[in-house]
Amino acid sequence: MRHIYILLFSSILFLVSGCGGNNNAGENEKDTRVKVQNTVENNIDRKTGQEIASHLVELASSVPKVNDATAVVLGKFAVVGIDVDSKLERSRVQTIKYSVAESLQHDPYGANAIVIADADTFERLKQMKKQIEDGRPVTGILDELAQIVGRLVPDVPSDIIDNQNTEPTKTNDKQLNQKEQQKLDKEQQDQSNSKIGNK
Repeated sequence: MRHIYILLFSSILFLVSGCGGNNNAGENEKDTRVKVQNTVENNIDRKTGQEIASHLVELASSVPKVNDATAVVLGKFAVVGIDVDSKLERSRVQTIKYSVAESLQHDPYGANAIVIADADTFERLKQMKKQIEDGRPVTGILDELAQIVGRLVPDVPSDIIDNQNTEPTKTNDKQLNQKEQQKLDKEQQDQSNSKIGNK
């Protein structure tokens, strides 16, 4: 047993000393490695959050029936508040909101924008924007903004929502055996035909 340990120790020592002697061998050889310069495009349009907010306000204000707009931009996300006539019907306000969201979606800075048409929230967003411009800490503003967005359901164009499941009703079809599937299909067809016949 002792011989095994001696043999194992000497082989480890031989390997370590053999690998260590080659460290300086390549110093005299010519370096043939290819040197690559980092080629990152330096002409990237980097606007500040305030510049992007002003741009989004211009886009939102250009939509018909929008009286005023404000935007708060934090990182790559934005909340755009719009002011519309208070006498408009709710459905018309939703249509205007959707139009604003759609116009923002086609802009690279507005792609992740949430549109809000509530009058109180619009005024609060204006105050937040002023606080950011005055240099107040963003952490408190961010918490309040998160609460606002959490309370409201945003109106975004449907093509922003990426629904990976194109046929959700077909996902469970493979759970039934063929006889049960045929019975279910016949029952669904009969129910569909009876609904059509009653009209």
